[in-house]
Amino acid sequence: MKEKPDQEREWTPAELATGSGADGAPVHIAFRGKVYDVSGSGLWAGGDHMGQHRAWHDLTGEFPDAPHGEEVFARYPQVGVLKEEVAEPEAPAAKTSAARDFWQRVVKRVPLIRRHPHPMVVHFPIVFMIAAPVFSLLALITGVKSFEVTGFHCLGGGVLFTPVAIVTGWFTWWLNYECRWLRPVVIKLIASPVLLLAGAGAFIWRYQNPEILARWGDAPSLVYLGLMCILIPLVSIIGACGAELTFPVNRE
Repeated sequence: MKEKPDQEREWTPAELATGSGADGAPVHIAFRGKVYDVSGSGLWAGGDHMGQHRAWHDLTGEFPDAPHGEEVFARYPQVGVLKEEVAEPEAPAAKTSAARDFWQRVVKRVPLIRRHPHPMVVHFPIVFMIAAPVFSLLALITGVKSFEVTGFHCLGGGVLFTPVAIVTGWFTWWLNYECRWLRPVVIKLIASPVLLLAGAGAFIWRYQNPEILARWGDAPSLVYLGLMCILIPLVSIIGACGAELTFPVNRE
């Protein structure tokens, strides 16, 4: 049976510094006088959080910039209290490229750039890529041709916005996560091009053969509908991975 961490243990700044996350070390942070072990979070891998916050620091002053509330600390065990408010040790200088340094300066002037471009853009391919097969199925069920045309137009919107979502997603990954190979990111990097290829292939096929679903039941129509329907699970997987990054859930 695991012993509960001693929440009353006093940590000196030097002891807190041992939780840097480097070389397999645990990841410890302090907030409002309490010390937390966030080693179980993939967003703190290596002791760095979104390219902006370092482990073994008191993050009280940095917390107002976070996109979440204090409830996030309930996911991680408190392992003690910070003994006193003293000057923090300087974090090791991170090696960054000139381009990343430039964007970090831009972000400080325009904080909107840090988190919002990708979340704003990504909703368009999500809704379009789901709506396209749904309207196509409605056309088959109801026999209403306009539903099929609507599905084709939605597919075009999805194909148009997916590259924009991929580019903004890569930018966010590079800027906030320093291109760290997190599991949700790897899945998104694989599934997103597949989504684009499947959507673009279906769009070109439908553009060249507007009556592809009119002859329902033959092989081409079945393959086309299958290609359309695969967009839904692809979008769902990509969206779930994005949610895992944005709203991480601590798994026991």
